[in-house]
Amino acid sequence: MSAPACPSESAAPDLRALADEELMVLVRRGEAQAFEVVFERHAGPAFSLAYRMCGLRARAEEVVQEAFLSLWRSGGRYDPARGSVRSWVLSTVHNRAVDAFRRDGARAPEIFDDGLTERMPAAQLTELEVERNERASRVRSALLELPEEQREVIELAYFSGFTHSEIAKMLALPPGTVKGRMRLGLSKMRVALAEGGLP
Repeated sequence: MSAPACPSESAAPDLRALADEELMVLVRRGEAQAFEVVFERHAGPAFSLAYRMCGLRARAEEVVQEAFLSLWRSGGRYDPARGSVRSWVLSTVHNRAVDAFRRDGARAPEIFDDGLTERMPAAQLTELEVERNERASRVRSALLELPEEQREVIELAYFSGFTHSEIAKMLALPPGTVKGRMRLGLSKMRVALAEGGLP
C-alpha cells in the first residue's frame, strides 16, 4: 500500500530522523515527503486497526487509504496538545471504519479461523455463521441506540483498543467522564441485549 497523494520516490533520509510532531510542522507547509514518512510509520498499526474493525482485507485497505487522504488534506489541523500523531491517525482510521460500517448497513464482518472452517461440515459452518451474524447485528443495534457521546467512547475502547487515558486525551475529556460514559453506555447495552435474549 503506498501513501496517498504522495510522490513515489523515497523520502529523504534526514526526514526519517525527525519526530512525528516535527514532521507534522512540515506537513502543515504541504511537504509531501514528510507525510510519506508519517505514512510509513503508522500505516501498519492503521491497517491492523481497520482490519480488526472491518474483518475484510480489501475494506480495511480502502478505509486506511481514505483515512490517510483525509489526514493529508487536514494535516494543518493536527494539534499536539490533544495527543500523539499515532492517536490522531488511529482516531481518524477508527472514524472512517465506523463510517464505512454505517454506510454498509452494519453488516457483520465475516471473520473465521481458516483451520476451523476447513474442519467444519458446511451445515455446521452455516449455522455458526448465522449465529455470529445475528449476535453481531444485535450488539451493533444496541450500540447504535446509545447517545453519541457514550457510543463514541465504547467504539474507541472496544473496536479500536484505546485505553481510558488515551480516549480522554483524544477527546479532550477528564478520564472520569470517559469512564462514566462507558459505564452508562455498557449498562444500557446489557439491558438491551438481555431484553433481546442475549446474555
